[in-house]
Amino acid sequence: MTVEQNVLQQHSQKHQQTLLNQLREVTGTTDIQLLQQALQVSNGDVAEAVAFLTEKNSKVPQQDETTYYQTSQVASDRYISVGSQADTNVIDLTGDDKDDLQRAIALSLEESSRAFRETGITDEEQAISRVLEASIAENKASLKRTHTEVWSDSPNPHDRKRIDSCPVGLKNVGNTCWFSAVIQSLFNLLEFQRLVLNYSPPARVLDLPRNQKEHRNLPFMQELRNLFSLMVGSKRKYVDPSRAVEILKDAFKSSESQQQDVSEFTHKLLDWLEDAFQMKAEEDSVGEKPKNPMVELFYGRFLAVGVLEGKKFENTEMFGQYPLQVNGFKDLHECLEAAMVEGEIESLHSAENSARSGQEHWFTELPPVLTFELSRFEFNQALGRPEKIHNKLEFPSMLYMDRYMDRNREITRIKREEIRRLKEHLTVLQQRLERYLSYGSGPKRFPLADVLQYAMEFASSKPVCTSPVEDIDTSAPPGGTTGQQLPPQSSTAEPDSVPPQESSGPASALSAAPPAAQQQRVPVHKPFTQSRLPPDLPMHPAPRHITEEELRVLEGCLHRWRSEVENDTRDLQGSITRIHRTIELMYSDKSMMQVPYRLHAVLVHEGQANAGHYWAYIYDPHQRCWMKYNDISVTKSSWEELVRDSFGGYRNASAYCLMYINDKKPFLIEEEFDKETGQILSGMDKLPPDLKQYVKEDNEQFDKEIEEWDTMQARKAQQEKLALAAAAAAAALSSTSTSTSSPQPMSIESSPPDNSVAQQDPEYLEQPSPTGDFKHLQEDTERAISRAAAEQEDRSPEVLLNAAIKLEYARLLRFAQEDTPPELDYRLHHVIVYFIQNEAPKKILERTLLTQFADRNLAFDERCKSIMQVARAKLDLIKPEEVNMDEYEMWHQDYRNFRETTVLMVTGLELFQKSNYVEALMYLIYSYQYNRELLLKGLYRGHDEELLGYHRRECLLKLNEQAATMFESGEEPEVSTGLGIMNELVVPCIPLLLAQEAEKDLLSVEDMRNRWCSYLGQEMEANLQEKLTDFLPKLLDCSTEIKSFHDPPKLPSYSTLELCERFGRIMAAVGRAPGEGR
Repeated sequence: MTVEQNVLQQHSQKHQQTLLNQLREVTGTTDIQLLQQALQVSNGDVAEAVAFLTEKNSKVPQQDETTYYQTSQVASDRYISVGSQADTNVIDLTGDDKDDLQRAIALSLEESSRAFRETGITDEEQAISRVLEASIAENKASLKRTHTEVWSDSPNPHDRKRIDSCPVGLKNVGNTCWFSAVIQSLFNLLEFQRLVLNYSPPARVLDLPRNQKEHRNLPFMQELRNLFSLMVGSKRKYVDPSRAVEILKDAFKSSESQQQDVSEFTHKLLDWLEDAFQMKAEEDSVGEKPKNPMVELFYGRFLAVGVLEGKKFENTEMFGQYPLQVNGFKDLHECLEAAMVEGEIESLHSAENSARSGQEHWFTELPPVLTFELSRFEFNQALGRPEKIHNKLEFPSMLYMDRYMDRNREITRIKREEIRRLKEHLTVLQQRLERYLSYGSGPKRFPLADVLQYAMEFASSKPVCTSPVEDIDTSAPPGGTTGQQLPPQSSTAEPDSVPPQESSGPASALSAAPPAAQQQRVPVHKPFTQSRLPPDLPMHPAPRHITEEELRVLEGCLHRWRSEVENDTRDLQGSITRIHRTIELMYSDKSMMQVPYRLHAVLVHEGQANAGHYWAYIYDPHQRCWMKYNDISVTKSSWEELVRDSFGGYRNASAYCLMYINDKKPFLIEEEFDKETGQILSGMDKLPPDLKQYVKEDNEQFDKEIEEWDTMQARKAQQEKLALAAAAAAAALSSTSTSTSSPQPMSIESSPPDNSVAQQDPEYLEQPSPTGDFKHLQEDTERAISRAAAEQEDRSPEVLLNAAIKLEYARLLRFAQEDTPPELDYRLHHVIVYFIQNEAPKKILERTLLTQFADRNLAFDERCKSIMQVARAKLDLIKPEEVNMDEYEMWHQDYRNFRETTVLMVTGLELFQKSNYVEALMYLIYSYQYNRELLLKGLYRGHDEELLGYHRRECLLKLNEQAATMFESGEEPEVSTGLGIMNELVVPCIPLLLAQEAEKDLLSVEDMRNRWCSYLGQEMEANLQEKLTDFLPKLLDCSTEIKSFHDPPKLPSYSTLELCERFGRIMAAVGRAPGEGR
């Protein structure tokens, strides 16, 4: 049948396939012929078809032979399901509750079917349409958001600027990560990319499309061309696919669109592209059979050879995506083998006219791009919803398809028969080995070699001549006292107490007990109180009587038997290993390695059946590495990471689609060359003129956005600089206009000298109270001056200043070098300690100390005044080139940041200790981020990162637990509050945990997601289910890009003494993060 005929019959066939899929999911029946019979009997009424199938299942006993369908009946359906019949978990509707279940299914399907008949839209399409509408609405709403909201773009266009020729990401416009994964996989097929970019619509439809397909497909093709052109030449880090998604939303409302779920999006996309290219091919080919490039690229053919009720048949079918069952298989080849062989295969190539049924599939023509759809979702009849299969399934990076080709049919059959024979032999050997490794007839079994060894050890033990109970005095009380019986009233006495007749006097008489009574005690072994066994107690049982002759014979037999058992075990293990190796190498000869397919892309799903996140791993042949395409984030990856995320069996992530390309057709991934120059076309040179202009206009708009941002930032910086200078000038004027002034806020930076740029007092020392930091620092300074005066004979101000500075520096140096407990941090006491530990330049230290002694707020005795004046004079003499004031201010700014981080950390930990997790979170989040930025500059620039990371992680887990508990309550106010906590606090923070890829952070995120995903399998009210469905994509669909947060929390004002005290208290309370929690 031609492609044109397939296109004409597509609508009716897809509708029939939809009904078949629906029946298969509801009833669990995989027999296509039976499903078609049910539809025919019921005249297309799904409810009656379900009733027919359930009644049939209840009457007909389960048989070994399964009836398979004759493929000629559906020969025109190129999307035929060719999956394996390996899943034996067929749903049984024959139980006592069959009638109730049947009525419930029929009622549900009747409602669904009635909605379809009235509107022409299936339930699945309505659900997908709602998702897409929400995507568009959220995208439009995001345009109105301010930059402080979590889900908006960064306001700084430099953050959104593409770096060199890095691949362009796709913005997730609301639950559209599946779109990004599929589009990126196809875009990186350079042949497909060229076909889309160079597509031009048929001339006859430029003015007025003639049917609905043209109304839908042609605008979508144009938007796809625009999107691809931006992905080629855009200056943006990522681009917005909203327009293409809007067209998809409209298409899903059409009754012609029969998409069942998001995983079939690739199938639907290729269907539309095929229609678009078919129109163009028909126009270009005059008098010739049109060639559709989409069909040639993605579609192949297989030969179905089978027997149906004893009659042989052979038909050729076309296929696109090839579906494979995952459940019950360990690797891709096992899936393919099961999909290619169905039923009783012996009858297919036997001379007997058997009544058995079965079929084989043999590929006659493989497409250049071979796509496997892994069926990781199954319908849970009990819960009435789909569930995801998390089983591990391995697949190779290079797949040889020779064994599945029709031209190798005979040799493959021979090899399959040989493998079947080897596996039968393998089963026998494994059963024999199991008897050696699990020996015995009881519930507990042991290796036979160990049993013989234990028997040998028992026989070789030193014989004992008494029973194991004869040497114990059974008449002695349980506590080990004498054998004398105790009267009933003394039964509560201590075990080792003296009998009543010996202790009838006062308590002091205990010490006077006769020695004979003490000597009558018998030593008794107490297994829970004694650390060693008594020397006369044997370590293990031993034979009572055994002669040397008996022992010699027995040891000889046991030694011989054990050697025989060990040899047999080794032989069995060796044989099993050789058979495994033989099976592995069965198809490794050169003749069966002529059809190589290389893995091009892996589409991954993380989550459950009803919600999750999609991304793609795509191989870059030019860089020879794997790339991870996760919405707007495009990063280098590795085969190891791909295996971890794609094979399954690890967390909730696994591959659901594999895209292989023919390794002998390099044109699929080769760049295009300029026909005149021979140079590789790259960037804008790859685009046709109309798309060049489109991308050029978009780039100009982005350049303008960057220019406006830079201008705005320069204006802000100038305004801040002027305001800073004005404030400094006003402060200097105020200080010089008064001869005496009240104590100023503490600062080691006095008013600036005449030859320096005006500097504000460091913010971390600005305190309004004269009894706070100012007094503390003033006392330190005056103490140093007093000590210098006591030690120096020369009392001149300059000598005293130098001596005082040396003494103060020596004191602070001791603090900096002292090994202190976590609750004592001298960096908070003085900025010089911070500078010393972080190896600040000597000039910075000198100027900072000199500024401390130049403070006008020192005591007003003559000695301090004169020293202050000398210090100020020295500051005036410092030339600008001697101390880099920008560097000086940078160091002091770092210290201000350190104190601010400390305040955030202390406040957050205090709130965490009080279980006020909502308020604590932002303090912990910002303290961790600020601290991390400090630590990038040096090890001693910030605090313990593991401590902050642990409490940040624990705070999020506590909030997640609180929110989940509120949701479980089912009460409306509680549910809304819980989801509010998740949406406003927890979800925005998840990218922060994912960004660094720390194992414990990743596990915490997985725990939070699993907690909410676990609700999918539970019964709940409809409104709760709806809220959960709306919320889960936000929780699961989190990229690793750090989004902007709300403004940092306001910081309380602490003096140095207060800050040090609070820091000490909280650090003593929390200590360091426990090792298992970090």
